[in-house]
Amino acid sequence: MKIATFNVNGVKGRLPRLLEWLEETAPDVVCLQEIKTGDPAGPAQALAQAGYRGVWHPQRSHHGVAVLARGEPPREIGRTLPGDPADLASRWLECEVQGLHVVSVYLPNGNPVPSPNFDYKLRWMDRLVAHGEALLATRRPVVLAGDFNVVPTNSDIYNAGSWRFDAVLQPETREKYERLLAQGWVDAMRHLHPKQRIYTFWVNAAAFQRNAGFRMDFLLLSPDLVPRLRATGVDAEHRGRDKPSDHAPAWITLDWP
Repeated sequence: MKIATFNVNGVKGRLPRLLEWLEETAPDVVCLQEIKTGDPAGPAQALAQAGYRGVWHPQRSHHGVAVLARGEPPREIGRTLPGDPADLASRWLECEVQGLHVVSVYLPNGNPVPSPNFDYKLRWMDRLVAHGEALLATRRPVVLAGDFNVVPTNSDIYNAGSWRFDAVLQPETREKYERLLAQGWVDAMRHLHPKQRIYTFWVNAAAFQRNAGFRMDFLLLSPDLVPRLRATGVDAEHRGRDKPSDHAPAWITLDWP
């Protein structure tokens, strides 16, 4: 089973690129972020023609997440990260696909630092850590996939010094991400490629041309899935196409029934 995560930065505006990528790479399950549409069905017709059905957690102009699948459609489990009933931003979607628990997640950016935005980011990450522990306690096989808006180490960015004041590199941000991994979640990319410089985000076309990137898009696995992990990668070439997202799709393949 091939599972991918892709921050599309507007699903309607990037639909040609999304369909192109789906046709060329044929993932079985796709977690989308920043769909930026209020349409509760998303571009369902175009995606159905491509062989995909999905569950959408939309929000007009901002945020929004979705889970797509080929064959058996996703079954929604929940769309709220516990811990703050007042937080209505569409950043979380849990689904079951072929017996696998899949979560599409889009963390807050948090800039500028300091600001209420950064405070919100840290609170959101605390909620993620708490729910991450609860998900592991279920003993179900889980994939947390999405744009985490954190650069875990200086090896995950082309030049940490240039971005040292950004929310994604702050010690508090990194510490909370480390707390999540300490529960037992495994970063699939780093598990198979512990030292390789790998990026999933480039701030503009010029940055992409010189590969001045960040790694912020992850697929985190519950421990029981790690023996099933076969491969992982980033479809970076799609970042260089016409009118692309600023993120590239990241993916894994699992030995899954």
